[in-house]
Amino acid sequence: MPLPRDLALTPDQLDELMLSSWNMRIATIGPGTRINLTPLWFGWAGGCIYTYCRGQKVENLRRNPVATILVDRNERFPELQGAMFQGMATVLEDATAEAADPHLEEVRLQMGRKYAGGHGEPAEPRRNEATARGRNWRWVRFNPSHAITWDNFKLGALKRS
Repeated sequence: MPLPRDLALTPDQLDELMLSSWNMRIATIGPGTRINLTPLWFGWAGGCIYTYCRGQKVENLRRNPVATILVDRNERFPELQGAMFQGMATVLEDATAEAADPHLEEVRLQMGRKYAGGHGEPAEPRRNEATARGRNWRWVRFNPSHAITWDNFKLGALKRS
């Protein structure tokens, strides 16, 4: 059963969720049919989700770029807010691909602000300097083709109407 449209996040609420949440979870298809689900830090720009990651996730996305991403917050059902995106990922394989991406520089600055200090300790925001290295350290751009959002705070308003 689809979610009622009245529960969806507005575009401004979606931007706020995506710019303030620290973690996303990405589901990729591993070797065979195994699903690989991993939490990652991320950026949001131009309607795309960016992450810098390594290892099995990169291998999985090279083999099959289909993925699902979940960004959500809060624990209690009446307070849940989130977005689930389905779409295709592109592994930015080298510095040339990174330089050609229209939003990666914005994401580098955004993630430098969001994750300054990394684990809650104070630090000056700085540009995320990560770049393609080795066999599997890469930036990944995820292009959503479908999104579902929800804001369970709106449930009370639906019950009253």
